[in-house]
Amino acid sequence: MSNTASLRPRSVASEHTPLKARNVAFDWADTPLHWIPGDPSSTHTINVLHLLLPAGERWFVHVYKQVLPYIRDPELRADVIGFIGQEAMHSQAHDDVLPHLKEQGLDPTPYTAQVDWLFEKLLGDRTLPPGRARVWWLKERVAMIAAIEHYTAFLGDWVLNARALDDRGADPTMLDLLRWHGAEEVEHRSVAFDLFLHLDGDYRRRVRTWATAFTALVFLWQRGTRFFMANDPTLSNGKAALKDFVRGGRQGMLPTTGAIARSIPQYLSRAYHPSQHGSTEQALAYLDRSPAATRGASTGSTGAAAAAQSDAAPGGA
Repeated sequence: MSNTASLRPRSVASEHTPLKARNVAFDWADTPLHWIPGDPSSTHTINVLHLLLPAGERWFVHVYKQVLPYIRDPELRADVIGFIGQEAMHSQAHDDVLPHLKEQGLDPTPYTAQVDWLFEKLLGDRTLPPGRARVWWLKERVAMIAAIEHYTAFLGDWVLNARALDDRGADPTMLDLLRWHGAEEVEHRSVAFDLFLHLDGDYRRRVRTWATAFTALVFLWQRGTRFFMANDPTLSNGKAALKDFVRGGRQGMLPTTGAIARSIPQYLSRAYHPSQHGSTEQALAYLDRSPAATRGASTGSTGAAAAAQSDAAPGGA
């Protein structure tokens, strides 16, 4: 694979950190269905993460394992392997929330089946002849992951700073899951974009795949929120509405529509680099005090994180 980019965005070198998967342990026994008190709409808007991320991050891992043989930069290769390990842990942690939702009368299976089909079939491996066509499809998916990671880092930075959730009395276990995950998204926010630049970097591909990824995320998110609101057993006439999303943003329960709008020109700027947005120092500070990561660390290297990291290693790819 050749690099066709003529202009390199400038990264912030001080924001780079070696990546590793971390063990985490969450206990969902005391987490209520509406874990943001009195706000089922914002609760379920964020709950869509549990529907999208397990399949999506398994897809990230699958694609990146195929890319490993094409990476010529040793530091980037190490970053990608660390990224794979972290994403595998994220997928597992969000997957573990789904049985808890089902126990509370909200079965996510009909929606997750559709998401699985999207990532495994529509965006999965295609029967293409070896050579240019197969490489083109791999580059397309790498570029799409870079666009999606722009938004996972955006959400990670938001939740790390969303003090309104604490003030509202949001469930601490769910907040810890979101902030542990968000902190790792901020920590590894440059990897997907650096990999895209390394393999290709074509600006037209960046714009095209961003448009696809952004449209798909908006569609899936509103569809997931509608699914949760309609099937919530505690709501007599649950409906998702744009006004509720805007209200949630104004109250600090969700990202604001203005912040989401500003994220678009950020990514489409030719000078964009993920390291310019968010703080690795803040992310690592949270990871050092995260209750789930602290409990998980006590299990030692034989835990799930070690298994994820081993699976990400070159021999497991």
